[in-house]
Amino acid sequence: MLNAEIWQYILFFFISSCLGWIMEVTCKLIQFHRFINRGFLIGPYCPIYGFGAVIVTALLSRYEGEPVTVFVLAMVLCGTLEYLTSYFMEKLFHARWWDYSHKRFNLNGRVCADTLIPFGLLGMLMVYVVKPFLFGRMAQMPQDALRIVCIALTAGILFDAALSTTILGKIRKTANLSGEDDTEAIAQAVREHLARNSALVRRVLSAFPYAKLYNKPLMEKLKQRRREIRRELEKKIKRQV
Repeated sequence: MLNAEIWQYILFFFISSCLGWIMEVTCKLIQFHRFINRGFLIGPYCPIYGFGAVIVTALLSRYEGEPVTVFVLAMVLCGTLEYLTSYFMEKLFHARWWDYSHKRFNLNGRVCADTLIPFGLLGMLMVYVVKPFLFGRMAQMPQDALRIVCIALTAGILFDAALSTTILGKIRKTANLSGEDDTEAIAQAVREHLARNSALVRRVLSAFPYAKLYNKPLMEKLKQRRREIRRELEKKIKRQV
């Protein structure tokens, strides 16, 4: 039987995932002026924030008396988590779900200074404010109620993950990552094709408006068309000369 602290961390994971989702949705609302259901899961949670919160608080609470240490280590831990998440999602689903290549001080486009500094601040917020407050409230909950809530939430997110992975599998069959030219035009064409498949696929695509998804047959067709246009232009130039 798991002890009370483990159950508290499980519920803390879900609460942090929901808070992360709210933060992401708010940021995209400000950026795009419309609601975007962030995250590749269907529900209102971003597990990367839940894992980050659990890892940071579990490992860094011992440094509570050293705020600078908490800030620096939170940047390192969360930056590593973001990098690994980007890397493995790209390998699994042939898609780059976020890309910071256009920002200064980025590492392979997966993490950048613009996100690392907020991660450090969020880590401090978790260690000094959120965890003490939530764990204090959870300690007042009946243990049976805490376990039931955690089990129900875990079952729900596992079902969500299975369904969402199936959707991403469909995207993977259609999409392939490439560093070739014309990426924006190709990505848009693939999005239009995928968006016709199902509402759930459309939700995943809308959650990551800048995800780089590419279709090999479509890519080859666009490249072939570009070569034809180039040859036609070369012929016209020769005739003029």
